[in-house]
Amino acid sequence: MSSPNLTAEQIAFQERARAWLEANPAPETDLELPLSPLELATREQVEYYRDWQRRCYEAGLVGADISESYGGHGHSGCQSIANREMSRAGAPFLLNTVGLSMMIPAVLAHGTEEQKRRFVPKALSGEEIWCQGFSEPGAGSDMANQQTMAVRRDDEWVVNGHKVWTSFAQFAKHMILIARTSREHKYDGLSFFLCPVEGHPGVTIKPLVKMTGELGFNEVFFEDCVIDDSLRLDDVGKGWTVAMTVLTHERGAAEGAGGGISSVHPIERLIALARSSMRNGRRASDDPVTRDAIVQQAIAHEGLRQNARRARVPALNDHPMRLRMQQGVLATELEQSCARLGVDIAGARSTLYKHDAAAPENGYWPLAYMNSYGFTISGGSNEIQRNILGERILGMPKSK
Repeated sequence: MSSPNLTAEQIAFQERARAWLEANPAPETDLELPLSPLELATREQVEYYRDWQRRCYEAGLVGADISESYGGHGHSGCQSIANREMSRAGAPFLLNTVGLSMMIPAVLAHGTEEQKRRFVPKALSGEEIWCQGFSEPGAGSDMANQQTMAVRRDDEWVVNGHKVWTSFAQFAKHMILIARTSREHKYDGLSFFLCPVEGHPGVTIKPLVKMTGELGFNEVFFEDCVIDDSLRLDDVGKGWTVAMTVLTHERGAAEGAGGGISSVHPIERLIALARSSMRNGRRASDDPVTRDAIVQQAIAHEGLRQNARRARVPALNDHPMRLRMQQGVLATELEQSCARLGVDIAGARSTLYKHDAAAPENGYWPLAYMNSYGFTISGGSNEIQRNILGERILGMPKSK
């Protein structure tokens, strides 16, 4: 059923999106597919998801609201509908998360016409993958403490420095890069670049092994890496401003160009696990404490769903960032608590990892729990998000 708040264009779009997803499910594959983009490990996995993003793009589900001049489909207010329909269908996540939700909004807001026409279409189709060069060993929560240096040389910039926790770098064509161009000013000394990384001289990418044994993150080293000035986004010294545009989208306070990670409802999965797990000679699903814990998860998930509906009604939003940022914080923590509950229900069997024949759901629950910490940290930890919500939205005094 369509929302009464949708326009005729949006209702027609929703019907087309739903019909296409029902008629065109993701191709079956023998590949072991990751839980989220953060666990992509092989070229074969990348190509599977690249193909899926291309199909969604050609069907009009990616870049729905972006101008046709930049490779989009020229609708109004339809991208959020596409995202919801992809999630509702349990569709695979879209590969190019950084390109869709971070690079494209930044380029559309701050880029030149040449940059928009050059980079946006290939990011929408998944042809070119992007990674994000923000975090450094000494610039995590304090993102303005960037030490990677870009020195101007005529119409070029020479970059030296070290980025860390860089998702997708091993598969990326380009990086959104924030670098220091002046040491005289902390914030105004930063500039923003669209940096080539794949095979680019002076760029070295080294994988970081997570506690799960997977490779999802990387370190990126810049040694006299030369970037043309045409790849600078906005003016010199405006890097912090551009970065805030990026983080607004990364933290969920604005709609991106595509759906990112689809969210399959986990409650049925928990119920099935409880029915197949034994506790003291009886099924875990018969234990009132376990049943109550699952019900609490179900209530919280329904609350998030209703909160998302509320966020789509302008009259119910007292601040444009509040509900979306709140949703991001609560959703990642709920995902973590849900995975933790799955581990608890599985009991001793949760110590069995992937590919162990006795592991429930092929080791899904311990893997989901360990990986859940990445989502409560990426884009600024949830503690940082709560500070932003308190200080910028509720007007509370700054934390010391």
